[in-house]
Amino acid sequence: MMEELTVRICLDDDLDLLAALNKQLIEDEKHDNKMDLDQLKERMRGFIHTTYTAYLFEQNGDVKGYALVDHVREPLYLRHFFICRHCRRGGYGKAAFQLLTKQLNTSIIDIEVTDWNEAGRRFWASLGFKERSVYMRLEGNHHNKGATHHGA
Repeated sequence: MMEELTVRICLDDDLDLLAALNKQLIEDEKHDNKMDLDQLKERMRGFIHTTYTAYLFEQNGDVKGYALVDHVREPLYLRHFFICRHCRRGGYGKAAFQLLTKQLNTSIIDIEVTDWNEAGRRFWASLGFKERSVYMRLEGNHHNKGATHHGA
């Protein structure tokens, strides 16, 4: 049986760790965020000093991952959820998520998963998440240059 996983709220002393974990999350998701560790630390400081709370998952003092939750959005919004690379496929993600929802005292939570993150999509679906919307982005100048728009 897995030693008990614990969750605690992160403070400013945890910002270096959170920035390093966030950088790994960005790399693993192949996200387009290009911030360096110092920028990520300041961004994380901004999060935890406003409407967000960061939670650290640990087992016997060993960090297993973290989550970042916006407590103002309704339902709650899980912005980041990260399990350390060496801990994956060992049940930590599911255990950490269950611990988090218990800590948050909620059974309704919103997330976003990038379209290309197949592993992430499978993980969240395995926990019962259902797709509710498609978030889309226009990048660059893609409109038809030959078309003109005339007011009605």
